[in-house]
Parts: sequence; C-alpha cells; structure tokens
Amino acid sequence: MARFIFITGGVVSSLGKGLMAASLAALLQARGHKVRIRKFDPYLNVDPGTMSPYQHGEVYVTDDGAETDLDLGHYERFTGVSSRQSDNITSGRIYQSIIAKERRGDYLGATVQVIPHVTDAIKEFARADSDDVDFVLCEIGGTVGDIESLPFMEAIRQLRNDLGRNNSVFVHLTLVPYIAAAGELKTKPTQHSVRDLTSLGIQPDVLVCRCERPLPASERAKIALFCNVPVDAVIPALDARTIYGVPLNYHGEGLDEAVLRAFGLEPGPKPDLGRWETIVDRLENPEGEVTIGVVGKYVGLPDAYKSLQEALIHGGIANRVKVNIRWLDAELFEKDEAELVANLEPLHAILVPGGFGERGSEGKIASVKFARERKVPYFGICLGMQMACIEGARNTAGIAEASTTEFGPTSEPVVGLITEWMTAEGLQKREEGGDLGGTMRLGAYDAALSGNSHVASIYGGTAISERHRHRYEVNARYRDALEKGGLVFSGMSPDGTLPEIVERPDHPWFVGVQFHPELKSKPFDPHPLFASFVEAAVRQSRLV
Repeated sequence: MARFIFITGGVVSSLGKGLMAASLAALLQARGHKVRIRKFDPYLNVDPGTMSPYQHGEVYVTDDGAETDLDLGHYERFTGVSSRQSDNITSGRIYQSIIAKERRGDYLGATVQVIPHVTDAIKEFARADSDDVDFVLCEIGGTVGDIESLPFMEAIRQLRNDLGRNNSVFVHLTLVPYIAAAGELKTKPTQHSVRDLTSLGIQPDVLVCRCERPLPASERAKIALFCNVPVDAVIPALDARTIYGVPLNYHGEGLDEAVLRAFGLEPGPKPDLGRWETIVDRLENPEGEVTIGVVGKYVGLPDAYKSLQEALIHGGIANRVKVNIRWLDAELFEKDEAELVANLEPLHAILVPGGFGERGSEGKIASVKFARERKVPYFGICLGMQMACIEGARNTAGIAEASTTEFGPTSEPVVGLITEWMTAEGLQKREEGGDLGGTMRLGAYDAALSGNSHVASIYGGTAISERHRHRYEVNARYRDALEKGGLVFSGMSPDGTLPEIVERPDHPWFVGVQFHPELKSKPFDPHPLFASFVEAAVRQSRLV
C-alpha cells in the first residue's frame, strides 16, 4: 500500500510548493523508493489548456495527452517519472464529472453535495493508480484560507482517517518574512497559517519555512512550540542559486529524514545524490557561455516557456556552458529591420517557440530569414517549424503568398488546420469552429526519420516518440516545392502524411520540429536536440 504525503502552502502563493514536492520526491527516490507526484488545482477550468499563458504559465502535456499544470514539468524533470492524465485534477474536472453523473441519474435521486460527493471524488482521484509506488506526493494548489481550496482540504483531512496515521503525512510550506526595518525574521505569519490549517482539522507533521535569511535555532524552537511540531521537523528553505540545488539544500536541512520519521520509518543510509552534485557543479562552474535568443509572443512571462527555458539550461549542462537566454518580443521585428538586426546579430543561436495566433508572426518569419541567411543556428518548435516552412516557401520556393489558415483565408495554405489523424484509439476528427479545450493533437506520437538526416544522427536512430500540442500542420502537398528550395522533410508520421521535422542540410544547424521536445528534457538526461542545438551555439560563439 502506498503512503501519502499531502503538501499545502500558507501565507502567500508562489513559495515553491511544486519545487519542494519535486525535490522531496527526488530525495525519496535517491533512497530507493518509488514515487509519484500529483497536483490538485482548485480553479474551475477543466484543465489549463484554454488559459492564457500570462494567466497560468505554460501548459505541460503528458504522454497520454493531458494538458496539465506546469508543476508537472518540475515533477518529471526532478524524478524522471512520466506524468499521466491521472496526476492532475482541477475543481472544474471534479464538478464536470459529478454533474455528468447527476444528469445520468447515477445518484438515484440523492441530493448532491460537497460532502460527501465532491470530497469522495477528490479522494478517489488521490488514490487512483497508486499500487505500484511507495509514496504518492499530493500538492494542493493555492494557499490555506482560499475558499476554492476548502473541498480539497476537507478531502485530505478525511484521507488521513481513511489511510491511517502511519500512512499519511502533512507537510506545510510557509513564509518567514524578514523585516528589514526591525532586522528580524517574523514567525507570526507561520503561526497564523498553521492555526488556519488546524482549524480545518489538519495538523501539519512537517513545516517547511521559506526565508531569505538563515533561520536561527531560537526561531525554529519558537515555531515548533507554537505550531505543535518537533523542532527537527521545522525545515528552513532559503533561496538556492539554481533550482537544481534545491534537493541538496533540503537534504542538508533534513527534510527527507523528517518526513520519514513522521511516517515512523527509519531513514536508513544516506541517499546517493551524486547526480545532483554533478548537475550543480556543471551549472556553477561552466567552461564557457553562449547567448540564445528566444523570439516569442509571451516573453513578458518566462513561465509561459518554463520547460523550454529549462531544456536550454539542460543543453548547457550537457555542454558544460552557461546558457544566457535573451527573451525577444517578435512584434518588435515586424516593422523595424534595424531593430531586428540589432537584437539578433549578437546572438549565437535563435529559437522560435510554439504559440497560437497571428500576433508577432511576421517578426518570427523575419527571424527565421535572418538565421537562414546569416547561417546562425536555428531551432523552430511547433509554430516555429511552421514559420520556417512559410519563410522557406516565400523566399526559397517562390511561393510569395504562402501563409497559414490559422491567420485567415489564404490562397497558399502551406500550414492548415488538421481535421483528422490516426491514434492508437483510431481515427480522430476535428471541425473548424469546434471547442478549443482538449481538441488538439495532444500527447506522444511516433515519427520516422530519414536515415541520412541530421536529426537521425542527433537522435542516434530513425524511430522516435515525442509529445505534441497543436491544431495546425504543415501541408505535405508543398513538400516538393519546399525541398527544391533546400528545406528537407527529414521526419514524417509513420503513415507518411504529417510532416514532423524539417531541416536545411546546407546550414550549420537549422531544424524545425512540429512537436515539443522540451517537455521530455531533464537535467540528468538533456534532450538530444537541445544538447546538439547548444553545441551548435558554442561553435557559433567561436566564429563571432
């Protein structure tokens, strides 16, 4: 039977519950335990798939096609355990399921209520697909006191009784602010947060205290006394120089041992954290640096490209260089060529990421042209591949009106809406004007690479599987024209109908992919495309 760790947050949001959950899971994993991490999101959206990146950050996609919270990306990057659809739930999905059952008459005329129907659904989700692991870590989104999170708090309170004391532990993350005028760390917000939590029937077993100054022993003892936890279960959490140093920091403060003691388990031998030490060493002692420009639409919020940002860092780890990311707004390049040249000329590589909508598209196309003509390494992801195909069609294949139907009617639809495709479950069909949520080509799909292609040499093989999230595809009818212009289709879907990868053999490094390779990259296992792209940037830096 799996043991459960419920992680809550108090005082303020954005304290790092996701990173703490991922780090704790990594520490338990290093001790030989099998782990799975889940995220409970209290908002009423069914999933984050239709939410603006400025509202919620990136949408993280799993192999089985779920659009999930970006914290699941942290979970995968820190543990290497592939997330599933069953690892992220929202209030919207819970209520959608309950209302569907009520309409079918499944409740046999009973009054449908938050308790027990909503809380039972949450508990069922928490315990599903957990038989093959030792620990399930459940992160509750939001902050204690939020009205929308109350059903989740009640559900995990009930789960403590259902599971038994030795099979469940509550970890609460709070803030211990430093008041500069007084020169003191203040414990009162943590005390109030724990009081609010206990008023809901939940007594934390371990307290993790975010602070920007070291937490003195006297303050730890004070927190322990007023919050009714052992002193050694009050864990300071100071800012780390890199997020990949967080597991080492938490281990140094005794988080994993405190959690195991709360279960009544002996911690056992110290875990092997060698790979985390190696990662931190490579990040803190690089042998060079490169600057890569990301020409995007949501660059005002780097969390909109969180997995992409981390994958570039992983590429730097693979090459032992520091990757400086320059976030560039594509709209700035649409009317001012001098602005484009001034911003792109100093770069060692250019990346155009995924996105939706017409805004900034001409700036992205101009960036592709700059990279192609100046022989600067170029990486196009999803929309970035489509922009590379449109640029190639216009400027090397003689199709001046080339465009995408995503931006409106066009006489030359080099990119168009995908209306049907094959999956393991059979033929999938979509209609223009249909629902937006969950209707894209989502999740892992296979691709076949040309044996003599650049990407085949990067992957070390010709059969790959990568995660997708898009509604439009490059039109294979334009393949001959584009290849005559030098843009080769080096990866296709197994049935040969959907272009997956394009590249330019006459360019130092020019690759466009329809999928999102950043979603599978990890610090201890960098994605080969990102490792190769950063390597190309290193070569370019020696030429500049």
